[in-house]
This record gives sequence, C-alpha cells and structure tokens, in this order.
Amino acid sequence: MNVSILVGSQWGDEGKGKIVDILSDRYDIVARYQGGANAGHTIQIGDKQYILHLVPSGILRENVQCVIGNGVVIDPHALMEEIEFIHSNGMDTKGRLFISQNAHLIMPYHKLLDNIQESGEKKIGTTGRGIGPCYIDKYARKGIRIVDLLNRKSLEEKIRVNLEEKNNILRKVYNHEELDVEKIIKEYTEFDEKIDQYITDVPTFLNNAIHEGKSILFEGAQGALLDVDHGTYPYVTSSNPTSGGACIGTGVPPTKITSIIGIVKAYTTRVGLGPFPTELLDEDGENLRDWGAEYGATTGRPRRCGWYDAFLVNYSRLINGIERVALTKLDVLSKFKEIKVCVGYEHNGKMLKYFPTDLIRLNEAKPIFEILPGWQKDITGVQNYDDLPSETKNYLGFISEKSGFEISIISVGPKRSQTIEI
Repeated sequence: MNVSILVGSQWGDEGKGKIVDILSDRYDIVARYQGGANAGHTIQIGDKQYILHLVPSGILRENVQCVIGNGVVIDPHALMEEIEFIHSNGMDTKGRLFISQNAHLIMPYHKLLDNIQESGEKKIGTTGRGIGPCYIDKYARKGIRIVDLLNRKSLEEKIRVNLEEKNNILRKVYNHEELDVEKIIKEYTEFDEKIDQYITDVPTFLNNAIHEGKSILFEGAQGALLDVDHGTYPYVTSSNPTSGGACIGTGVPPTKITSIIGIVKAYTTRVGLGPFPTELLDEDGENLRDWGAEYGATTGRPRRCGWYDAFLVNYSRLINGIERVALTKLDVLSKFKEIKVCVGYEHNGKMLKYFPTDLIRLNEAKPIFEILPGWQKDITGVQNYDDLPSETKNYLGFISEKSGFEISIISVGPKRSQTIEI
C-alpha cells in the first residue's frame, strides 16, 4: 500500500505541479485536498506548458484517476474552463475525474465580497477568487455544497436565504448594488447538468481504492506557512495545506497514510503580504525573480524572493512529518558567486529556539546566515547526481542537514526531463 501526501513546505509556489506530474506516473490516483482556484500548478512537457488550478496535476498521465476532495472550494466557471482546456489538449476526463459531493461551491457573492474587502485598507494579499468568503460560509454552516445541486428546491431556498443576507451587506455596508437571485439560481442549475457525471462519494471511492491495493498521492495547494492554523497568521490562506489537511479534505483516515513528501524551493519566495525574514530587496532579489521567472501562475503577480530559510523549513518538517523532499529550481542559483542560507533567527539579542508564528516577533526577527560558495555552472542538462558540481552537492548537503530531511528528487529546470532522482 502506498498512500502519500505531497505538501508544499514554504509559502507555496515551490513547484508542486511539476513534482506531482513526475510522481503521478507511479500512482493510480491523485487527489487534491484543499484550496481553490487561487492556486496555479504549472507543468511543462517538452515545449508545451499546462497551468492547472483545480484539477490535480495527475490528469496529464492518461492512466491516472484524479479526485477533487471535499476540502476544496470550487468555482464552477474555473472548473468548467479547466475541463474544457484539458479536453482541448486531447485528454479525457470521463472515468478519470471525480469530484466530492461535499465540496463547497464558490458563489458570485463570495468573489464580489473578496474583492471589495481586499480593496480596503486592511489587505491580506488574496487573489480575489472568493476563497476566503466561501470558507467563512462553510464554517458558519451557511455554505452551498455540490450535493445541494441535486435538489432544485433545496438549492433555490439556500441561495435565496444566503443572498438576502449578502445583499443586505452589499447595500448597507458597502453601498453596492444587489445581486440578481434568479440569475444565480439559473446559473448554478445549469452547472449541475455539466458536473453531474463527475460527482462522487469521495471517502468511499478512496477508501475502497486503498482496500483494493491501489496507490494514492494527495496533492495540496499553497504551502505549510500559509496554513490557517500553523502559518504566519493572519497572512495565510483559509484552509489547511499542511499534511493533516489531506485526511480532513478527503475522508481518508490518518492510519492509511504511509509517507509524507515535502517540496522545497532552493531559495524562498512569497506572494502577497506578510512577514518574510530572508526577503531580498536588492539586486540579488531581483535576479532570483528574473532568473526563476517568479510570477504567479494564477495572477501574474511578481513574487517576493529571498535566500533559503532552513529555520523555517525545519518548522515545516516538524508540523508536517516530512521524511523526504523534492527540491526545485536549483538551477536558478547557478549564477551566484556566493549563496546564503538562513540557519536561525535572532530576536532582541537572543537566538530563537523555535520558529515564531506571531507577527511581532517574526517581523522583528533577524535572520542568521551562513555563506556557501556558488558553482557558477549551468546544471540544467545534468541527469545524474554524481555529475553535479562539488559546490552544488555541498549546498544540497548543507541545507539537508540544517533542515533535517533527506533530498530524493532534484529539479534543475521546468521540463519533466530536467529531474534528478537520488
């Protein structure tokens, strides 16, 4: 039995799309367990690039079945556009894509409220895709789930009740025009007809698959430091990208999980607002952004860039139970003469023993760096670990030791072929 969780170990954008694509060839099922269309997973096969937001990256492997779990919030427009994109590229979803009946739906008022709130003074740096407001309704027990689409009368009643409240907020708080309830009812009724073939009892489907000896890879979105419980709150996402979220978001019990794989980038990036101790606001930061093409796959926003933070990743390893990692974008560091690695934080003259998740200490923390020599050689064509420059292997060994994990996969470029397995 092989039931693995693949988790982003920094602030997201570690390159999960490529690694899921690489690993999915060894699994029967790839299941997405949280987040929404605010995440973009990029996969490059040859010269062709695919960007997926909701459908698991395993869909590019024709023998792999893909599941969207109950922990995911689904935007009907984004989902249908993505399915059409998959079909237009010659891939089939029939019998290969399964969507949890308990997944919550993003409604038009979620996206509208998200954008209105994000345009105010207190910004979080969201993508404006309605993710947060949808999760708010979910936990307020006001959400509309995919299973609600199966009962027209119940669906209409829930939409009317929700929209009465949301229209009051739009009108009285934001002085915004009300949304048309009849238009929304019609829109989501039509969506039901399109999605009906994919709706599945996901916990039963996945647990039966495990019983039959099939292998499953769980895929999250964002990264561990954006986890609503364990991340740099409040500058976090609205769900649990950490490994524990995989069980909650799919209905597979923890006793069935056999391994947890982390993904780390060879340096650190962050999108949106929030603390970032190793952030570089100089030429080195600009070079990381340019050489690494660090722009959001979903929004195109430039990512903030900084040196690798072993202190942060060690915390991520702790809360996720990471045993081994895939390290991405190692090639981006190839032009640097010297490379810095953060090995700890100092606060008020004292070394911190543990990673702080409170904003005050994290914003005031000073990173402690160790400097390693760069290799200044092109490694994008290297196929074997032994052929890497000695400085590259020293860097890998150093961050492995400081972060407390074993590196088993190294990505030296965006293509499938630019991958080294140890």
